[in-house]
Amino acid sequence: MFFEIKSYLYFLLKSQNQHGLHSPFVYDLVTKCFYDKSYHQQYELIKNYRNDLLSNKNKIKVTDFGAGSRVFKSDVRPVFSIAKNAGITLFRAKLLFRITNYLKIKDALELGTSLGIASSAIAANQHTQLTTLEGCPETANIARQQFQKYDLKSISLQVDQFENQLKDLVNTGRKFDLIYFDGNHQKKATLDYFEQLLPTAHNDSVFIFDDIHWSAGMQGAWEEIKNHPKVKVTIDTFQWGLVFFRREQVKEHFTIRV
Repeated sequence: MFFEIKSYLYFLLKSQNQHGLHSPFVYDLVTKCFYDKSYHQQYELIKNYRNDLLSNKNKIKVTDFGAGSRVFKSDVRPVFSIAKNAGITLFRAKLLFRITNYLKIKDALELGTSLGIASSAIAANQHTQLTTLEGCPETANIARQQFQKYDLKSISLQVDQFENQLKDLVNTGRKFDLIYFDGNHQKKATLDYFEQLLPTAHNDSVFIFDDIHWSAGMQGAWEEIKNHPKVKVTIDTFQWGLVFFRREQVKEHFTIRV
């Protein structure tokens, strides 16, 4: 927790808003998407989906293949508590929808379905097909029920450890417009998934990494990703790190308050 506080204070010192952004691409993304205050009807689906989980008092046994939890001491957890403490916030879910909508994402991949709140935000855009991977069978089962309840037919949920799924995905030759990394908050795993999935990116793809300042290890992974030769533009919003591969742009890193 102390590490995150220290990192956030440093982030505030470095960060900026739309003023002074010299990249037209990033300026438009920030002003027309990040700071978009208009109402989108899809927000109702996302809000209802999340509120439904926040009222679910059933308990499930969570199988955690990642860095573990700082909140939970037991692997048997109430669904509402997982949604509250481990799920994406409504503010972030709305932002994720706007990014998906603004960038006209057609084919997306998510590593770490959990209860599917972020999945609902991505798939709320009806033109987006989402493949989402989850290692825990019981959280995946809750997510599957939610997808059916909210008629999110464009989501394909696959349940297995990521290592058993990524190789097959890459071998299909698929290209993803967006990949949302939220399944394993450890440095080595994050870098391994990044390297494995690089062949699935095209010039206009975006990779979004969650919790890039969660630990020294995750922050180190973020720095290595930023410096990768194929990465051209990055945006650090503190919670997320966005990566773009736009070959037509000079390499630049931005730290943006959202």
